Amino acid sequence: MKKIYIDYIAGHLGVQAWQVENCITLLGDGCTIPFISRYRKEKTGGLDDVAVSEISHWADVFTEMEKRKETILKTISEADKLTPELRQQIENTVSSAELEDLYLPFRPKRRTRASVAAEKGLGPLADALWDARLRSPSAEARKFVGDKVPSVEEALAGARDIVAERLSETASVREAMRASFRERRIVTKVTKAGADHPDAAKYRSYFSFTMPLAKIPAHNLLAILRAGDEGILHVGLDTDAEKCTSRLFHLFVKGKRYPSEETGAELKTAFNDSFKRLLEPSISGEVIREAKQKADVESVGIFGENLRQLLLAPPVGGKCVMAIDPGFRTGCKVVCLDEHGSLLHFEAIFPHPPQSRKIDAITAVGRMAEQYRPEVIAVGSGTAGRETAEFLKRCLLPEGVRVFMVSEDGASVYSASETGREEFPDYDVTVRGAVSIGRRLQDPLAELVKIDPKSLGIGQYQHDVDQGLLKEKLDQVVQICVNSVGVNLNTASEYLLRYVSGIGPVLARNIVEYRARLGGFTSRSQLLEVPRLGAKAFEQCAGFLRIPGARNPLDGSAVHPESYHIVDRMSKDLGVSSADLVGNGDLCRSIRAEDYVEGEFGLPTIHDILQELAKPGRDPREEAQEFSFAEDIHTIDDLKPGMELPGIVTNITAFGAFVDIGIHENGLIHVSRMGVRGPVDPSKVLKLHQHVTVTVVDVDLDRSRISLSLKR
Repeated sequence: MKKIYIDYIAGHLGVQAWQVENCITLLGDGCTIPFISRYRKEKTGGLDDVAVSEISHWADVFTEMEKRKETILKTISEADKLTPELRQQIENTVSSAELEDLYLPFRPKRRTRASVAAEKGLGPLADALWDARLRSPSAEARKFVGDKVPSVEEALAGARDIVAERLSETASVREAMRASFRERRIVTKVTKAGADHPDAAKYRSYFSFTMPLAKIPAHNLLAILRAGDEGILHVGLDTDAEKCTSRLFHLFVKGKRYPSEETGAELKTAFNDSFKRLLEPSISGEVIREAKQKADVESVGIFGENLRQLLLAPPVGGKCVMAIDPGFRTGCKVVCLDEHGSLLHFEAIFPHPPQSRKIDAITAVGRMAEQYRPEVIAVGSGTAGRETAEFLKRCLLPEGVRVFMVSEDGASVYSASETGREEFPDYDVTVRGAVSIGRRLQDPLAELVKIDPKSLGIGQYQHDVDQGLLKEKLDQVVQICVNSVGVNLNTASEYLLRYVSGIGPVLARNIVEYRARLGGFTSRSQLLEVPRLGAKAFEQCAGFLRIPGARNPLDGSAVHPESYHIVDRMSKDLGVSSADLVGNGDLCRSIRAEDYVEGEFGLPTIHDILQELAKPGRDPREEAQEFSFAEDIHTIDDLKPGMELPGIVTNITAFGAFVDIGIHENGLIHVSRMGVRGPVDPSKVLKLHQHVTVTVVDVDLDRSRISLSLKR
């Protein structure tokens, strides 16, 4: 990649150019983001997965820009208008806006007023006017009157059209206007049809709204633009035509004096027309789109962080689970799963109205608990979830059984998905949904990778942002999370294996099929026997795949096979076996990392090896915790300002966090009520599904809105 791009990325991310260059080289060699950040720290200077992801994104952006430059240079060259100076300007830019500005005068375009005037032979008159060489434009215009141009006024009008278009296509002028427009205010007004639109109430606060474009929060801008697309609002910038035209005139004049007032008047007329007809609509649209791109990046970042927190939610691990997908009219769907998540039993109970068969339900739960011995119970947090959790308190459950509320978001999507049908072809959607809830408690990461992240209820205006950028970010987050935890090679589903570094859908299926024939892997090296899994894929995936109980204990750790020889040296120097070293923190602390630096294995890698040897296969996730809502709060009518209540964070946005307090409506903790001074990033204060204590600030019964503050 060219130096100008590498230097830009380095400056943008605040890292060294060599780090960016090495990272791009590794990516070009087929290395994945998790592999680079975990096993190539010497090459990147210890860049984490977020920084590597950013470099990967910008590398893709500039690769596309380079292709665009080649097309532009070829087009201009074929028109015989490519000068050495223009080539240098194009090749040295890192701004897509500047690149398109440079290309604009040469871009093939439909017929315009300027092109029509040029066809009539008025180009020389426009050139003379543009260069301010005329004392009497009208006298010069008479020379062009003829069959195609019947009058002096039409000649001057055509020349002004050419000047107006030329001005609007001047790169320096466009950038000056952009800089000016970025400082303006966005203005919205309700349209005639907007007030009667079915969604008008959602946008009422924007019916007459203005705010500096540079300061408008991302969620406000995205809401405004959505309303604009739906025809509810007129959206624009409060550009001052007179000031902008005056600025254009001064930019163009640059201290020169015009030969006559007539020449100045003709140019001012052309400049006014250029601004109103060409520049203002074009630059306004560009600047608003630019602001939206920034809003997209911010919103996608919030979505990605929420997804990361959701995927890394605490698991209960390999425990037998009773899972309940609650409901009123249709009953509660109950499944029993073994410690691996395999379905053992399913039945429906009806403890709630309208059936209210409580005794039968209590008997059924007791019977299932005795037969399948669940260690934990997962209850879906949706409709009837709280009532079901309270019902379980009346059941005779084995001592020590804990009850957890589990988010149902996306469970119905999984139930009806191809993945759900493949896993449970003989069961309907109700069974699949309950199984998904139970497995989420066992291992949220392993289960949630089967569901489109956009179905998990954690986004901010997710349908309004750039969908390509959103997919790129979410795919990266899932991959980073899966590889940061590691995957059990002998129990992982095909869907989880797909996200392991270096493995896609084809290799994941091949691994599962080979594992079934083999009866389970006993060493990482056996991966090389999997069809189509070559040396490069092995390099990328091996360190993230674990084999607990393998003959070589290092195969159950995050130590990469390429580093096994270093561990062998360490154990030999200590006079013990590698097996004795794994998990022995005292022995690991006695090792001097500096003694084992060699070749490309520097101190960062040696320190990682020692840390992993001390605690092999350590799960970075926290332990799952039980939770109970306030027993006397069931509906919004029960709420009063000043109440302190337990709650669960269900979504985090730029403007605050939504909290489930055990009723139908979620409450909002606005950023101003998080108890933190100065600018607040809610994702730095709270985590998704975090258990919190909140204070009720206000209850709006008419709009079913609950305002909360964070109890600290």
